[in-house]
Amino acid sequence: MAKTLISGNKAIAQAAFDAGCDCYFSYPITPQTAIGEYLSEIMPKANRGYVCAESEIASINMVIGAASTGEKAMTSSSSCAISLMQEGLSYAVGDQLPLVLISVMRAGPGLGYIYPSQCDYDQAVTGGGNGDYRIPVLAPSTVQECVDLTHRAFYLSQKYRNPVIVLSDGLLGQMMEPAEFVKYPYPEIDTSKWALTGAKGRAPRKIRSLEINEEKHNQNLQHIFDKYAQMEREEVLFEEHNVEDAEVLLVAFGTMGRNIKAAMNLARQKGLKVGTFRPITLFPFPNKRLSEIADKTKKIIVAEMNMGQMIKDVKVAVNGKADVVHIGRPAGAWLDETEILEAVEKELGGKYAASI
Repeated sequence: MAKTLISGNKAIAQAAFDAGCDCYFSYPITPQTAIGEYLSEIMPKANRGYVCAESEIASINMVIGAASTGEKAMTSSSSCAISLMQEGLSYAVGDQLPLVLISVMRAGPGLGYIYPSQCDYDQAVTGGGNGDYRIPVLAPSTVQECVDLTHRAFYLSQKYRNPVIVLSDGLLGQMMEPAEFVKYPYPEIDTSKWALTGAKGRAPRKIRSLEINEEKHNQNLQHIFDKYAQMEREEVLFEEHNVEDAEVLLVAFGTMGRNIKAAMNLARQKGLKVGTFRPITLFPFPNKRLSEIADKTKKIIVAEMNMGQMIKDVKVAVNGKADVVHIGRPAGAWLDETEILEAVEKELGGKYAASI
C-alpha cells in the first residue's frame, strides 16, 4: 500500500477519522492546533460532530456527553490546557466512559513555551484529578506509530470503558514522515448495554460517578482496578534492541526513543555493549520485562526531555537490581546521539578507554 508524507498531528487526525471518531471537541493551542484544523475540514463533510469549543473545560465536558451515548469521541490539547481537563478526566473514569485524549506536549511549567518537551509524562501517567484512578497512556515515536496508536487508543477506550491518552510532543507533531493508513484493524465494541439512548423503548438509564452507598462505591472501584490489572496482563507494549548482552541499557519514551537507538548504533560500532528499551505503554508500564533485563544489565541510563519523570517508574521496575541514572534537559534541542554516547562512556569509565 502506498504511503503518505504527513506530519504527526495530521496523521493522528486522519487515523482518528479512520477509527470511526464520531465527535471531536477541542480548543486550539500550539503545538496541537493542526489536529483540529484537519478535522474541521473532513468531519462535517462526513456528517460527524465537530465543535471548536470556547475552552478546554468545555471541550472535555462535551466529550464526556458524547461518550455517554456510546459514540467514539475525542479531544486534543497540550500541557497547560490539559491541566484544565483533569477534573473532567476524573469524572470520565468514574463514569466509566470511553474517550480519547491526544496530548501534544510543549514546555512548562505554567504557560511555558512551544519548545518541544517531554515534561508532561507525570501529568499523563499520574494525572491531577481526584480519586483512585489510572488512564492508559500510549507514547508514539514515529509518525507511523501516531497512526497505529491512535487506532489502538480508540479500541482500548471502548474495550475497557476508560479514557485513553496518546502522548505525543511538539517535535513529533510537526515533523513529516511517510505513513501508511490502513483500515481500522480492531473489532467494534458493543456499547448497547450501557450507552444512554434517551430511553427509547426501554427503562431509563443513568451514568454518574456519585455513589452514596459505601459498599457499592468500593465494588465500583474494585471493578475499575480489576480492569487495570487486565490491562497489565494483556495490553503492555514495548520495543527493545540488543538487550541480551547489554552492559548499559538506554531507556527512553516517545520521540527520544529514536535518539537512543542512534546512540546505541554508535556505541556498538565502538565495540560497546549497549541496548535500548522503549516503553510504548507508559501505563501500564512494562515493569515485568524491564525487571527481567535488569537481572543482566547493571547500568541503566534514562534519557528524557525533562528533569526526571519516567525515571521514577524505571527505578520501581528495576527495584535496586541496577544503577539507574538520568540525562535530560527540560525543552528545546533534543538530546542527540553524541550526548547520549558520552553518558554511556562515562558510565563504563575505564572500560571504554581500553576499547579505543
